[in-house]
Amino acid sequence: MINAILFDLDGTLLDRDKSVQLFIDNQYERLNNYIGHIPKEKYTQRFTELDNHGYVWKDKVYQQLVMEFDIKKLNWEELLLDYVNEFKHDCVPFPHLHSMLEELSNNKFILGIITNGYGQFQMDNIKALGIEQYFQAILISEWEKIKKPDPQIFTRALKQLNALPNQSVFVGDHPVNDCKASQIVGMKSIWKKNLQWNKVDANFIVEDLAEIPPIINKMG
Repeated sequence: MINAILFDLDGTLLDRDKSVQLFIDNQYERLNNYIGHIPKEKYTQRFTELDNHGYVWKDKVYQQLVMEFDIKKLNWEELLLDYVNEFKHDCVPFPHLHSMLEELSNNKFILGIITNGYGQFQMDNIKALGIEQYFQAILISEWEKIKKPDPQIFTRALKQLNALPNQSVFVGDHPVNDCKASQIVGMKSIWKKNLQWNKVDANFIVEDLAEIPPIINKMG
């Protein structure tokens, strides 16, 4: 019987691709007096390429942008600070996020989040999505001093939720960090499908968050 459902954040609950595009468009307009000499399409496209779906931290991204585009009026630290302070205002949820969490919560499932990233930054994004209240445990790798796919972060989350692995499900978009890692500790996995990977070893595959409650109900 399934009692607990844990989620990844970026690419699972937060539509990070749309959020990044919205943010970088807004950053360009916000800082146009400093970076307006760069064509907008070139700036936004290059940021997206360097970001690599969030797997490259932004200090490296902005250092590269400053060098490539010969940005003189701002340094990379100021661009990074703008990212840290402003990204939360551009967070875009995947469709049916709130209704999915509401249904699971109403059905008395225990919910948690395990996400890699910087603590306050990720927590700000969770709050921006308006979903913090649904979760009994939120583990962020910087604060936990450990990150996915290390099994310890999964077992730590399960302990906080007082849940057993074989009675728990993990939902995520990464085939290794989310699906395989959660299966190693004995959890069932649901892969939130994306275009980066084709074949993923998961117990279930969904394209829409609305598909999750029926799957959980079938699992018993």
